[in-house]
Amino acid sequence: MTVERLNTFLISAILLVTSLAGCSGLATTTPNASISADQESVTVGETVNFDARESTTPSPTIIDEYVWNFGEGDKRTTTTGITYHVFTQPGNHDVEVEVFNDRGESDRASISIFVNSPPEIILSMPGYVRTNETAVIDASQSYDSEGGSVEFIWDLDLGFDRNGDGDPTNDADETTSTVEVSYADSGNMTGSVTAIDDRGATSTMLWSIMVVKRMFNVVWEEQKIERTIDGYTEQGEYTIYEDVPSQGARLMEFNATLILDRDLLPIQWPEDNFTLRVNVPMTGWTASVQTTQENITLNTTASIERGPLNPYPESDYIVSSDSSQTLIDSLLNEPGSRFGQGDWIWVITADQCDPDIPIDGVDPDTGNAWSLVIEYTILIPRVSEVGI
Repeated sequence: MTVERLNTFLISAILLVTSLAGCSGLATTTPNASISADQESVTVGETVNFDARESTTPSPTIIDEYVWNFGEGDKRTTTTGITYHVFTQPGNHDVEVEVFNDRGESDRASISIFVNSPPEIILSMPGYVRTNETAVIDASQSYDSEGGSVEFIWDLDLGFDRNGDGDPTNDADETTSTVEVSYADSGNMTGSVTAIDDRGATSTMLWSIMVVKRMFNVVWEEQKIERTIDGYTEQGEYTIYEDVPSQGARLMEFNATLILDRDLLPIQWPEDNFTLRVNVPMTGWTASVQTTQENITLNTTASIERGPLNPYPESDYIVSSDSSQTLIDSLLNEPGSRFGQGDWIWVITADQCDPDIPIDGVDPDTGNAWSLVIEYTILIPRVSEVGI
């Protein structure tokens, strides 16, 4: 074989080997897929971002398509290597990406995502409760479908900002599975319970309970109150007696009589002159009278009386209220029925104690003993609960 023919043979052999190498895949252009996620454990409803930009393909080919399968029947095709997905179904999901180059060649890669379901809240509670009555709200049957533990946070009144942060809906009033509630005011009370599983997934349920008024029978009971005050007042002086006759009652009428002790000795005659005065500041009413002696055989007296001070109310009827005390307060403070509330200030003044001419240097009549007798007629509201 000549040298020229040998060279020609070697060149042909090299070309043949190169051609065979291309056909056998030794110089492949198949892509190499890669996938990653920003989080591999999420809760239903959360978003996961996926990245396949680390995928490669041999030069001179380029990756021009990504086909994503998220395992929930949802597929997506992109021309870039990033995408996202919101998972709506709990469980383990194999998310797959298939990358294609411009020659139509492809490769696949996958990643597993765990989707945690939030706890299921099951509440047991009454539909209504009376004011100041305890109701039990039970969430102990709530559960985590993955079998994890469940914790609770209760906000027992969404209308009240207990922690003072400006948001009345985020208070942590209780953390047990069962709570007891009691409300002083009637109306529809709303609260919430949040269940948290061991992976941090949460569920929140709003609840409401109707708080109904209590029913009471009202009977007004009439009573008479008598006060007797004894004293001694010297001429030009005065004595004060304070009283609160309408405490817990409606004042209907009164009469008061100031009775002076008699001057038995002729040198003490004539009878002394006193003034009886009464002032009721909260009502803005005052009255006064001076003593008189209608008969020399009788004591000198002064009297003040008035009635009715307030309208007589209906009695023995049924009415609703949040509590017995709330009802009593409203009955005693009805407009037009508050005459005589608060302090009654009685003032006994010794205006003149005759005679003033000293006998042997001694004033025979420097003052006088007296008795003040007051009788009040009041109505006391008696309330008794009769049911719903």
